[in-house]
Amino acid sequence: MNLEQARFNMIEQQIRPWNVLDAEVLDLLGQVRREDFVPAAHRALAFADLELPLRGNGENGLCMLAPKVEARMLQDLAVQKHESVLEIGSGSGYMAALLAHKAQRVVTLEIDAGIAALARSNLQKAGITNVEVRQADGARGTQADGPFDVIVLSGSVAEVPHGLLEQLKVGGRLMAIVGDAPVMRATLIERSSTVEYRTRQDWDTLAPRLLNFPEHARFSF
Repeated sequence: MNLEQARFNMIEQQIRPWNVLDAEVLDLLGQVRREDFVPAAHRALAFADLELPLRGNGENGLCMLAPKVEARMLQDLAVQKHESVLEIGSGSGYMAALLAHKAQRVVTLEIDAGIAALARSNLQKAGITNVEVRQADGARGTQADGPFDVIVLSGSVAEVPHGLLEQLKVGGRLMAIVGDAPVMRATLIERSSTVEYRTRQDWDTLAPRLLNFPEHARFSF
């Protein structure tokens, strides 16, 4: 397998056509070695346009998001070098690695102890030092070192809890995939004041659920 050709094809055939045109983001996708964050059993699929399970068949949403989804989220957030980032759902650590190159520091939360250890190991091997992996449930409580400039949910939720929005600084942005299959919207929320938020939903996609976030009430008759 020609890794560099596969990486080039991923960027040119999957990511650019998905309206990811930011040169800095595209360069970053060429630099960060996605294949080093993929489980060995799926290394041949590192650049494929699909979600990759991190354990078994990806039970409990334990998978890497498709490359084009991660790239579009990264572009929409427009992270700056002075900013602090909170990610919920570390997975393999790949999204945290991308964020780390753009931000001052990244705190990433992973509910599964084994996956948190995997992310920590992958980031260490990649020589990334401004990411802290915490084994924690991102749906529960606030982080003592907040508020953050950027919050990223690397998975889907039925709705964004208000408590999570309160962890944003004024001017901060939160990115999440919101809704229920078969229709989910990539949702960018900016905190414009202490009490006001602006929301954009520019594109549709699907992603596995993050654990323990509230679901919509289901009614039966």
